[in-house]
Amino acid sequence: MHLLIPHASALSEACSHTLQDLQLPHLTQLLTRLSPIHRDEADEYSLSPPHERALARAIGFAGLDGALPWAAHDAAQDGIDTGDLCWGMLTPMHWHVGADHVSMLDPGALQLTEDESRELLEAVRPLFESEGWTLAYGAPTRWYGAHESLAGLPTASPDRVIGRNVDLWMPDHTQARMVRRLQNEVQMLLYTHPSTDRRVEQGLLPVNTFWLSGCGPRQPATVPPDLIVDERLRTPLLGEDWAAWADAWQALDAGPLRELLAAHRRGEPARLTLCGERSAQRFEPVPQGWLQRFRQRFQPADTAGWLLAL
Repeated sequence: MHLLIPHASALSEACSHTLQDLQLPHLTQLLTRLSPIHRDEADEYSLSPPHERALARAIGFAGLDGALPWAAHDAAQDGIDTGDLCWGMLTPMHWHVGADHVSMLDPGALQLTEDESRELLEAVRPLFESEGWTLAYGAPTRWYGAHESLAGLPTASPDRVIGRNVDLWMPDHTQARMVRRLQNEVQMLLYTHPSTDRRVEQGLLPVNTFWLSGCGPRQPATVPPDLIVDERLRTPLLGEDWAAWADAWQALDAGPLRELLAAHRRGEPARLTLCGERSAQRFEPVPQGWLQRFRQRFQPADTAGWLLAL
């Protein structure tokens, strides 16, 4: 069992205070018993967040920062024939215009139905196809676009941009000029689209743009059968709902982390990867001498310290 946990920590004072008060006994025992094996170190401004880099490594992806081909991978999982084209994820989004900057909300907050999403995709399709794009539907918040300009185009993961100033994450590569123009055209089209007024009347957020990410041609990928990616910390962390995030951590500790600890005690292979805002740290069992076993018994791991270092 290899348990990969995204959004295990964040660089905020509120997150730090929350971690200091969290009691995670099974995670503490695992960090005491397992050894740090591999650390993927970057900073909070990398386009690909640590959990995407760790997952890419686990399934055999290769690519530069912001150029991991998640779109083609996910499109294939959605049953789309990707061929040898370069694909990008076109995530329908709501951008919020504030007093100082424009920020992007979590697409899950849109509560898009399949019918609504397909209607919007068909509305914007002519804008893309007039530029030589191929569009495909995957799910309410997963549209896909293929175009030769996406080859090698670095883009920021939506998880980097949600809740933040969009301008800081807009691609400035020359290949992205068409994308920025299409964003503007899509915004103008959706501003007057019937779905906008309809959703506002229903108390729902309107879709007013898209975000491009995960560009590149499909790469071979092998998902290990023992790999479990638990995403339950994502929504509360990106929404800065620290009480809900703490509850999600405690549920993780009582569930998958408890199971991983039990597997380790049975002598089964047990690996843990914790991913924060900057780094991903993998832990695995290694042979230990008597002194290390003695320390395990009387010196529990500094769980909050490990998480804050991510």
